[in-house]
Amino acid sequence: MKKINKLKIRERAGVTMTLLLLFISFTAFAQNGTVVTGTITDANNVPIPYANILEKGTTNGAVSDFDGVYSIEVSDVDTSELVFSLIGFKSQTKPVAGNASIDVVLQEDVANLDEVVVIGYGSQKRSDVTGAVASANIEAFENSPNTNIAQSLQGTVAGLNIGQVNSAGSTPEISIRGQVSLNGSQSVLIVLDGIQFNGSLSSLNPNDIESIDVLKDVSSTAVYGAQAANGVILITTKGGRRNQKAKISVSSSYATLQSTTDHRPLRRSDYIDHINMQLYDLRFLGPDYTTPNPDYVGYFEPGQGINANFELESDTNPGEFSDNDYDWWGNGTQTGFVQENEVSISGASETTSYLVSMGLTEQEGIINNDNFSRRSLRVNLDTNVSEGWKIGVQAFGSFEKLDGDEPHISQLRNFSPLLVPFDEDGNLIPNPAGTIEPNPFLGQNTQDYERKDYFFANVYSEVDLPFIEGLSYRINFGNNYRIEKRYGSSIYGAGLTGDAGKDIRFYRDYTLDNLLNYNRLFGKHDISATLLYGAIERKDERTNAYASGFDRLSLGYNDLSVGAIPIIGSSSFKETLNYQMLRANYKFDNRYIITGTIRRDGFSGFAANEKSAYFPSGALGWVASNESFLQNSDWVNNLKVRASYGIAGNQTGRYTSLARLGTKAAYVFGDGGSPAFGQELTTLANPNLRWEKTAGLNVGVDFSLFSSRLNGSIDTYKNITDDLLFSVRIPYLTGFSNIQTNVGKIQNTGLEVSLTGDIVRNDNFTWTAGLNYSRNKNEILELTGEDADGDGVEDDLIQSGLFIGESINAIYDYETDGIYQIGDDIPDGYGIGNYRIVDQNNDGLITQADDRKIIGTRDPSYAISLLNTFKYKNLSFSFFLNSIQGNDGNYISRNDNALYRNANTLYQNVVSGIDYWSPQNPDGLNAMAPNRPGIAGTRYEDRSFIRLQDVNLRYSFDNNVLESLGLDALSVFISGKNLATWTDWNGFDPEYQDSDRNIYGVGLTTGGRPVLKGYSLGVNLSF
Repeated sequence: MKKINKLKIRERAGVTMTLLLLFISFTAFAQNGTVVTGTITDANNVPIPYANILEKGTTNGAVSDFDGVYSIEVSDVDTSELVFSLIGFKSQTKPVAGNASIDVVLQEDVANLDEVVVIGYGSQKRSDVTGAVASANIEAFENSPNTNIAQSLQGTVAGLNIGQVNSAGSTPEISIRGQVSLNGSQSVLIVLDGIQFNGSLSSLNPNDIESIDVLKDVSSTAVYGAQAANGVILITTKGGRRNQKAKISVSSSYATLQSTTDHRPLRRSDYIDHINMQLYDLRFLGPDYTTPNPDYVGYFEPGQGINANFELESDTNPGEFSDNDYDWWGNGTQTGFVQENEVSISGASETTSYLVSMGLTEQEGIINNDNFSRRSLRVNLDTNVSEGWKIGVQAFGSFEKLDGDEPHISQLRNFSPLLVPFDEDGNLIPNPAGTIEPNPFLGQNTQDYERKDYFFANVYSEVDLPFIEGLSYRINFGNNYRIEKRYGSSIYGAGLTGDAGKDIRFYRDYTLDNLLNYNRLFGKHDISATLLYGAIERKDERTNAYASGFDRLSLGYNDLSVGAIPIIGSSSFKETLNYQMLRANYKFDNRYIITGTIRRDGFSGFAANEKSAYFPSGALGWVASNESFLQNSDWVNNLKVRASYGIAGNQTGRYTSLARLGTKAAYVFGDGGSPAFGQELTTLANPNLRWEKTAGLNVGVDFSLFSSRLNGSIDTYKNITDDLLFSVRIPYLTGFSNIQTNVGKIQNTGLEVSLTGDIVRNDNFTWTAGLNYSRNKNEILELTGEDADGDGVEDDLIQSGLFIGESINAIYDYETDGIYQIGDDIPDGYGIGNYRIVDQNNDGLITQADDRKIIGTRDPSYAISLLNTFKYKNLSFSFFLNSIQGNDGNYISRNDNALYRNANTLYQNVVSGIDYWSPQNPDGLNAMAPNRPGIAGTRYEDRSFIRLQDVNLRYSFDNNVLESLGLDALSVFISGKNLATWTDWNGFDPEYQDSDRNIYGVGLTTGGRPVLKGYSLGVNLSF
């Protein structure tokens, strides 16, 4: 939701007070006393016009001017007290105490400000909102080194789930209130300045964003229909404020980036110990492997080695590289940084407001060539053409540069420090280990050009229609345009023969919305309605050319014709949507509120018989604090109870209702002939494929208590998704492999709590705390409805990992119970050092069919966060704790680094910190054995964590300094990101996980990447 026209609200309040105070001031004019002057500003050092100043205990008063300056004559300079107030701000009382100048900073009182908020295709008073709508506190994180605005949302809104990022410029995974679909769209709808935005959030300059609001329940998302099945994030960009003189703002910051963990590949000494550890059965004798083998000299000692059968062999000497101690990881990584520079100019007259901004962001991650650069330009303009008619545009261009390929991360970790990447002449050795594994630095020694250009514009016109009072018409025309280029070449590609290629993609869409809005107040009856008719068209085209086998690559990707083997490909798609929506609101006596919405969606991707569908919703609200029995309450300032119910839809992917073709080798002409390629149908058409539908119930309460010292909201919800879009496998003898159809049912339930409290509040010091808590549980209620074994129970889809009565993210695997130790009764096929697999049916055998079970889920039990903000005069300090917790098998992931000895493990490196079992370390967590059993099992760990995610310290200079420098505002800050994480997880980070639900975690695997922490220093100023 977006605060709009705050100054307009202040102005209306101020005009009323001005008329009153003109009379008061006139009557007090003849009094003799001392004049007190000063400036009134808000927490951001913005002057507050029309604030009221009253001498306590008298009728003597004054009003601040447009620049926040006031002057008042007091009766007694020693004993008088001044009361400063304005609607929407917390009142302050200041003793004069002989001071001729008193400056005041007023703090916003959000609970008492009946602000107008954007809710999608219109606006409402916050007190009138009946759905589950939450605002993100992005101001608290504006000084954090976040290149992507989604990083500033992490943990800030109950029910909004934002993942971690570990590479430059990347966008985290985003979801709202859990997963409600299997194969349907999982994407949260992003609405930018009223227009659906299909670009990457990485293209947005965080400094351009005014507010971010989250629509969570069906009632609030209903206006966006099936586009909003997974929730909506409304992003509103900045603009000039009414009657604001031209203001230039400049900000600059620099942050360092480094790994949050110390897990590095082993260096020479530890690496040799690690290899020798694997050979415990050769190094030691006896049943307990405690007696040293006198014939074992050492794997890397002269004259000693191991042959292919892992037997001692004095003629094998792998120690020829033993003098080397090459740091592969250190040479493939770096200290990263984020550098941001922004400048903007904004202002407004009586009729026109504007903002022009430019930004440059440069980021380097900790892996070589993990680079991100963004240049951005934004223009926002609104103007009143005449009385009742305004037009405007919000437009931006963003240009991303991601040139450079990284070294192969897995090889950086597992290459032996006894190997070196270069020969004596300084040339890269393609395969230093003498195997097919490439030199990791081959990956970064490429010619790589990667650019992404984003263009966005929303042009609108709004006019008040003269024939019906309160009726207006608005037209929005929005465009997204994107160009992606990826060019590359490598002399080491295609088996060292060289390869090169060009890939270019053009995407564009338009949105056209026609809106009729009606707002009227008839006594105690407040009526509003919105009628929408709109359409969206999306087009995409892609062309790629590739060649391999180059005699030379002097021209790189700019002359693919000299390649011996060319490959050319192209693709395109077009899809269209149309929609109609009616929303009506009725409020009686500021106490009882009814909201109803009906939306019709049409999408070209559905079958001919099911192109469109209807989605209704309704909501009720009761403002109990406006009832007579609570109006004079000493502790209840605001209390609203609300409930909503509705049905939302979800889209299928394009072409999924159609029979699709695949290309394969189809026929061989004659003996020894080459195969001819042909096309065949691979999927069966479904002319009745219909919309997935989610029925949602939400009950909530909003409250403000104890003189607005405690504010918050509580929501509980239950969503049931039916007619799930799912690709069902069918017997291939039919000639097809699968068909997209509607099967099954999912239930989603949850609880969300948001609290904000003023713990300490006085003239010089404030302490504010905000807490968010959320939990979500999903359960599969139905699947295909089939009962193949005839036991009267519907079958699970085991191959797809889906089980009735379990979470979508249930983990179905073998249960382990420690590691087999020396002296244990070990079944056939297993040995010491192997995981002990639990025999679920106690038949003495470990089998795939009988011994797997649901051992837990990737879903967390709950998420909780706490933001503390302290302000003392001009100094502010805040820290943000974010936590996700699991219990009873929740929030677990695979974190297994088992090592089974073979030719690879006897030269590959590992990262530090992996706790392996051995006879000398019987309590080790990870299996380590000479042989891998047929069913080896795996180890899972709890991912629960508490993270010190953000720390900010800022100092804002006072007016005396600003006047001497000729500035309107000046502040300096230092901040930290991801400074500490408390967890039992043994890995790079417990929060970052692969988005593919079939991959249960990254742990300390060779492909994992650490999450980054950073320290930032910056300055903000305006003049």
